[in-house]
Formats: sequence, C-alpha cells, structure tokens
Amino acid sequence: MSSIHKAEAPTARDFATANEEPVIQRYTPNERSNHWITAICFVILALSGLALFHPAMFWLTNLFGGGPWTRILHPFVGVAMFISFTLLVIRFWHHNFLEQKDVQWMRQIGDVLTNHEEKLPAIGRYNAGQKLLFWVLLACMLGLLLTGLVIWRAYFSHFFPISVIRAASLLHAFFGFVIICSIIVHIYAALWIKGSIRAMTRGWVTYAWARKHHKGWYDEVVDRERALARERRDV
Repeated sequence: MSSIHKAEAPTARDFATANEEPVIQRYTPNERSNHWITAICFVILALSGLALFHPAMFWLTNLFGGGPWTRILHPFVGVAMFISFTLLVIRFWHHNFLEQKDVQWMRQIGDVLTNHEEKLPAIGRYNAGQKLLFWVLLACMLGLLLTGLVIWRAYFSHFFPISVIRAASLLHAFFGFVIICSIIVHIYAALWIKGSIRAMTRGWVTYAWARKHHKGWYDEVVDRERALARERRDV
C-alpha cells in the first residue's frame, strides 16, 4: 500500500465535480454546517452582547424578547458557540501552524493587498492571515468562556469576589470587541476574494481559484489525484 493511502484515503474530495465540471472540494457538508452554526451563534451573541454592553444599544434586546430573556439566552448561546467552535478547531487546527513561507507572505503584504499573488510563495490550504485569525479567534473564545463563566450570575458568579467579577466583565467586553472586529475582517476578506463564499456555501472551488490563491494546497491536491489515478489504473 502506498504512502498516499496511508496519508489520506480516497474520499469525495478527490475527483469532485460541479455542473459536470471538475472542481476541488474544499469543505465537506459537515464542515460547512459546523461553520454556519458557529456563525449564527456569533451573530446572536454579538447582538445580545452589544444590547447588554451599553444602554444606547439596549433596544437590541427587542430581538430576543426583552432584557431578561436576552440576559438568559446570551450565556447559553455562548456555550453552544464555544462547543461548535471547538469542533472547528479539532477539524482544522493542523492546517493553521505558521510556516516560514507564511512569514514571507506577511512580509509581502503589499503584494497581497494589490492582488499580485503571483509574487507570493506557494501558500497551503490557508494563508498567514487566515492562520493568525484562527489563533486570535481561539484565544478570544477561551477568554470569553472563562470570563463569561465568572460573570454568569445564575450559576457561577457567587463563587468569586466582586473584584474578580469586575475584572472579568472588563475582559469579557475586551474579548468581545476583538472577536467582533476579527469577524468583520474575516467577512470582508471572504467577500474580497471572489469564490471564497461559494467554498463555504457549496463546498467547492475551481482549480483556477485554488491555483491562484493557494498554490501549495493546489499542488498537494493535484499530486494526490494523480497518484490515486495511477493506482486505480494499475489495479
């Protein structure tokens, strides 16, 4: 048995098609469902969190049935988002370690912003910006969970002194601010790179898209497909 089979057995990712054209499957249905459940939870938490953060935005509580219901729902949805995001981390953490070529990618951020991707090193499944976003989101999620438990008045806050609760409240707001800004950047980048939204809604990208934006990943996919094709031909 070859190393190809040991590393990754043939799946629907290989030789996928869309509209009778060959494409590369970037995300499976389970991965996309996981992502969108996390995204929906984030929207609910961002709106309810802003409603609870400042009186000027308290009107947002009308979306959730009023202030008391907003206060009740926010932490439970937060736990749901943390669990959903943890599943994403389990799926994708091994793709998000920074490599030397990622450092070079960051040094050439000017070429990235001016769409001169042909000058960049061959990027793998994710570029340095996506990897940094992944770790920032993970740090924020952990921060929000820990501080959220401290200030969860119904179940946990009575275990902590008021000074700790006040500090946790400030940190919770800080992590909330960072994650909202990070998600805005994430959405902007997805809209900016045409084809990215389709990857997360329909699961596939074209070979041209992969070659242009993630040349290293494209080469890996093509090499794997060629090896699998040779093995099938030789059977």
